[in-house]
Amino acid sequence: MFRQVDFFSLNDFAHASLWRENGFLWDPLLTIEVYLKSFSHNIEVIIPENVTLKHKELISIGEGTILEPGVFIQGPCVIGKNCTIRHGAYIRSNVILGDEAILGHCCEIKNSIVMNGAVAAHFCYVGDSILGPGVNLGAGVKCSNLRLDRAEIAVKYGETRINTGLVKLGSILGSGVQIGCNAVLNPGTIIGRDSFVYPLMNIGGYIPRGMQIKKTYV
Repeated sequence: MFRQVDFFSLNDFAHASLWRENGFLWDPLLTIEVYLKSFSHNIEVIIPENVTLKHKELISIGEGTILEPGVFIQGPCVIGKNCTIRHGAYIRSNVILGDEAILGHCCEIKNSIVMNGAVAAHFCYVGDSILGPGVNLGAGVKCSNLRLDRAEIAVKYGETRINTGLVKLGSILGSGVQIGCNAVLNPGTIIGRDSFVYPLMNIGGYIPRGMQIKKTYV
């Protein structure tokens, strides 16, 4: 239940070691900070004017990646090859972007993993989340990561509740998941491969593979 292999492949992802064999999907969020601080960091692009790097020694950026003016990046973080980080994007530390990922205008991301080819293109918030390969977040999507009562987040599977050990946990989205504009994904939302969530939805809990969600699902 909630194993990585059921949600996305790690074959082409440079940070596959973050997942434990037979561990839970969210395990990397428990160890990402330690992993990134021990990483051998290297910046392989020219940093344009008006791009801010905080804790530069803890930042890696792969070749071919485009950083537009107005980007703010706080280490530790790793940005892969051929990514696009657009004007006004805010990377708040403990972030991994896989190759060819896109983080768009006025997007904020922290303590999260965005896998190869995933896109958060406009006005998104991605907190304590994992976006699988090819995921697309429409404009204004919010991956909420904190309960109002600040209690530990449990993941729901039918009538079963699994404690995650995390007070902050956003969304984990399988390969190819498409989220429509201005949808809100509540803390602990897990969505299976190739599912669609229509715009303006309020989503929570577990959504199986291949679903199309057209009404509130919590």
